[in-house]
Amino acid sequence: MYVVVIGGGNVGYYLTKELLAAGHEVVVIEQDQARARQIADELGSIVIAADGCEGRYQAEAGMGRADVVAAVTGDDAVNLAASQVAKMRFNVPRSIARVNDPKNERLFKRLSIDETVSPTHVILGVIEHEIPIHDLLHLAELEGGEVQIVEAQLDADSPVIGRELRDLELPEGSSIAVMIRDDRVQTVRSDTRLRAGDKLLAVTSAETEAALRALFIGE
Repeated sequence: MYVVVIGGGNVGYYLTKELLAAGHEVVVIEQDQARARQIADELGSIVIAADGCEGRYQAEAGMGRADVVAAVTGDDAVNLAASQVAKMRFNVPRSIARVNDPKNERLFKRLSIDETVSPTHVILGVIEHEIPIHDLLHLAELEGGEVQIVEAQLDADSPVIGRELRDLELPEGSSIAVMIRDDRVQTVRSDTRLRAGDKLLAVTSAETEAALRALFIGE
């Protein structure tokens, strides 16, 4: 597999090392001249010291035959621009972009970036799984963020405790996909009566998420 990495910072450097060790062909585009020389000294002549957003340097890196472009700089604007050039000008089959500010993640997905990696979201997800919180836990996004898969852990104060699933007035477009009770997946039945400690995995939309939160968690 041929991969072009945009950005030779710590993330780009270690990503490149791992890809090379796995036997892949890699070229790094790094704008900082001194950093580019340092990487070349350590990893060989696989570095282009140039602006990864410019088409001529992407062409020099062989973007036209790349299988993957990974834009992993510390600047979201650079990662987005570099990925867009690679996709639109060179028709790279797969683009992966680092998103430093989680607020930008939806924009990246709407602009056809195939995969986004948000270190902030990754760390937050670990924390949320370790520390109980009275909110919906985001598990995944589909359709560019328009469809959300969320988890609600019900505590004793939840408005739905003691109610049967068929009695819940779910927001339009929302549905309960899975229920977990006592660490075991339960069949979702209309006559199931909810109790504290239950976990509900639901599908909802960005527009109705707040209403679903109010139903499961409370205001």
